[in-house]
Amino acid sequence: MISAVLSFRGVRQEFRRGDRVLKALDGVSFDISAGQVTGLIGPDGAGKTTLMRLACGLLRPASGEIHVLGLDAIRESQALQSAVGYMPQRFGLYEDLSVQENLDLYANLQGIPEEQRTSRYTELLHMTGLAPFMGRLAGKLSGGMKQKLGLACALLRAPRLLLLDEPTVGVDPVSRRELWEIIYRQVEEQGMSVLLSTAYLDEAERCSEVLLLHQGKLLGHGPPTSFSAEVEGRIFQLSAEGISPRRLQSLLGQAPGVLDALVEGDYVRLVMEQVMEPNAAKLLPGIKGVRIRAATARFEDAFVSLLKVRHTDGIEFSHPGTRVVSQAEEKVIRVDGLLRKFGDFIAVNDVSFSVHRGEIFGLLGANGAGKTTTFRMLCGLLPASGGVLSVAGYDLHTARAEARRHIGYMAQKFSLYGDLSVEQNLQFFSSAYGLRGRHREVRMRWAMENFELEEYRDANARELPLGYKQRLSFATALMHEPEILFLDEPTSGVDPLARREFWARTNALAEAGVTVLVTTHFMEEANYCDRVVIMMEGSVLAEGTPGEMKDLARSKDNPKPTMESAFIYLVERNRENEVPA
Repeated sequence: MISAVLSFRGVRQEFRRGDRVLKALDGVSFDISAGQVTGLIGPDGAGKTTLMRLACGLLRPASGEIHVLGLDAIRESQALQSAVGYMPQRFGLYEDLSVQENLDLYANLQGIPEEQRTSRYTELLHMTGLAPFMGRLAGKLSGGMKQKLGLACALLRAPRLLLLDEPTVGVDPVSRRELWEIIYRQVEEQGMSVLLSTAYLDEAERCSEVLLLHQGKLLGHGPPTSFSAEVEGRIFQLSAEGISPRRLQSLLGQAPGVLDALVEGDYVRLVMEQVMEPNAAKLLPGIKGVRIRAATARFEDAFVSLLKVRHTDGIEFSHPGTRVVSQAEEKVIRVDGLLRKFGDFIAVNDVSFSVHRGEIFGLLGANGAGKTTTFRMLCGLLPASGGVLSVAGYDLHTARAEARRHIGYMAQKFSLYGDLSVEQNLQFFSSAYGLRGRHREVRMRWAMENFELEEYRDANARELPLGYKQRLSFATALMHEPEILFLDEPTSGVDPLARREFWARTNALAEAGVTVLVTTHFMEEANYCDRVVIMMEGSVLAEGTPGEMKDLARSKDNPKPTMESAFIYLVERNRENEVPA
């Protein structure tokens, strides 16, 4: 009998990049038990993907031993690859093939006999909800449906061990929940063992055990509660009358004794540096009406406590007074009756909203809801089929080029030049925005310092860790000091520490008067928004403050809804109320 489905003993792995040697894994040892979901957690560059690739026999370790399902991963790598299921971060779907053709292709590659396919297809398609889409091209599926198809392809053989590398990145909360239901069904009904890496730390709470990696070393291994127990007595929620949680977070991020401050609904969640009762007068001198209460520790608190080594709040950005003014009621983005058609298909239908100067405005929705299409029209990258659309006072039907000069844009996918260095990317985008001479030098230096890119100045952009790719993308979007900033799922896939850095910078921009429009699938980030619109099937489903969205979902069974539970409630209520044609 195999005591562990996956065993590492003193595993080391190195990669050489020019003259540098990167230690991806440094003496990692652990055992994973059968029949459970084990989470693989760690910040960007921790070594998670390397560990996954070693575990399925795609890499050979520099030293150490790896055993998987009783097989030696070094000597029996070919047999190992046939025994496990592996879904990498960017699963290799063939976008010009249909759902049916992708399943057939992977069934052929995995050597599944024809007579076994029909029943397995039926089971997986029912489980994933893809049965009505068998003839649709994979490239035409929404992000959530692509992930489900990728998971179905990885499950065709019903492997005893399933390795999933960040399977829920870039999918909406409803699809994320459905993916977890599929995973747990495999564990409960098939007795499957699952090793799953994730950037969403609430998902760590769903795992039986967690492996915590950092800089190639294993910092801890155990149930999520064993980690959160280490920070009990250090977690609090704080609010103050007349001060927004976003402003409180900025103040508390620099307060003595505070390790971390995170916006959490109407409160700011504090992680103190040690077990202590916070003193309102010391934390927020001169501020009245401060309320503090103890909160239950969770895995994310422990993660931050172990890995956060410095404050990232209090970041300042300079913007010329001629561009960013203090007219808070000024509507800098106007959308009225917006329409976008692709042939006979209506992607965006009668969408209306407005955004004021200095607001952070969230555009939320399930995969395929039309928010990215709306976003691209607002950026001037896609013409509208109808309706009123203006940005910074410019009509996007007639003056898209003029409007774009006032806009900073950070794309959903890393869209910089991978073969150019960090410095060359900054130089290129500075020139593209019309920066010259001394002004460009000043902005280059500002970007290097504020985004801490100096260490990677000469590194090619594609070789950067994900968190630093995000920093570089953000820096290039701000080189020309835009008054309006469009952020399309900017934190997708990055770890919680990188998300905190990102939002500290974004909040500082909003405080300076920059208008921010952001799309995100990480619903708790909506708490940073002043207002949000939730879209579904091309139309506006709900609009209001994050608090108003949660009020809509409040019930006897759910008296304190989160933004994620509110989003799921609103989407599912709408589906239930739809009248069949």
